Amino acid sequence: MNYSDKVLIEVKDLKKYFPVKNKFIGGEQKFVKAVDGVSFDIKKGETFGLVGESGCGKSTLGRSITRLYDITSGDIFFEGTNIAKFNRREMKEYNRRMQIIFQDPYSSLNPNMNVEELISEPLLLHSNLSKKDRIDKIQHLLEMVGLKKTDMEKFPHEFSGGQCQRIGIARAISTEPDFILCDEPISALDVSIQAQVVNMLEDLQKEMGLTYLFVAHDLSMVRHISDRIGVMYLGNLVEISESNELYNNPLHPYTKALLSAIPIADPKKAKIAERQIIEGDIPSPIDIPSGCRFHTRCPYAKPICKEITPKMKEVEGGHSVACHLY
Repeated sequence: MNYSDKVLIEVKDLKKYFPVKNKFIGGEQKFVKAVDGVSFDIKKGETFGLVGESGCGKSTLGRSITRLYDITSGDIFFEGTNIAKFNRREMKEYNRRMQIIFQDPYSSLNPNMNVEELISEPLLLHSNLSKKDRIDKIQHLLEMVGLKKTDMEKFPHEFSGGQCQRIGIARAISTEPDFILCDEPISALDVSIQAQVVNMLEDLQKEMGLTYLFVAHDLSMVRHISDRIGVMYLGNLVEISESNELYNNPLHPYTKALLSAIPIADPKKAKIAERQIIEGDIPSPIDIPSGCRFHTRCPYAKPICKEITPKMKEVEGGHSVACHLY
């Protein structure tokens, strides 16, 4: 653990619903409940990993916290200030302090702009640097992410995917933020490049005192980079724990099934390893099951699971789970 006890971001009962178009005039308005009552905190200097199946609401949660999406309800405290209902003008300072690294390095960069112009955008918006100072800073940022000063005049199509992601990282850290949402920043990269990018993110965190929300599918990589991990299912957090504790002692049936799906390199160990297969598909986020959302796929479901939604409770020091089995 290399993070402090000071909370940087605290989320309380956060909800983000997307309206669904009605097929019939006068029909009942329905919503996709992408994030539905999530509460947790991120401590200053830590990396909080967020995992779960596709469509569980991980990216929507991250984008809601950074106010890229307007939220439906709930509170988002940034160093004690509730930014949940801030307008665009009020958010300007917090936009500088909260940046995003996107999943697809190509689509996140304007193909008609060179590297200098791409990284200049946030500097022009959030600083008063002269042109010379801005150029010097861009050159320094490129060196920090492993690129060359001469790359400033090049365009995105002249770089590989890994290099484009480095440009995106340079742009994200250009405003010297406190918090960065890493929205699956390595999933579009070659395996050989993923480790390099993750190691670079760790180095930048130590050097700049950054705090990360790291959204990813790669459970092994999340364990490597994260201090704490939250497991998300159908718009809810079902378990939160320190990284090693979660992997060594998973409590929620959904977490156990996710971790059992991680490939094991040793063939002998893989042969005897217990696999927990999740049956069925994720229910629709429009028509969410009553009670525990996982009860339709859980092998341990009891009658109470269908009726009452379990609340998140701390079972051990720093290890919390939302499950009627505990």
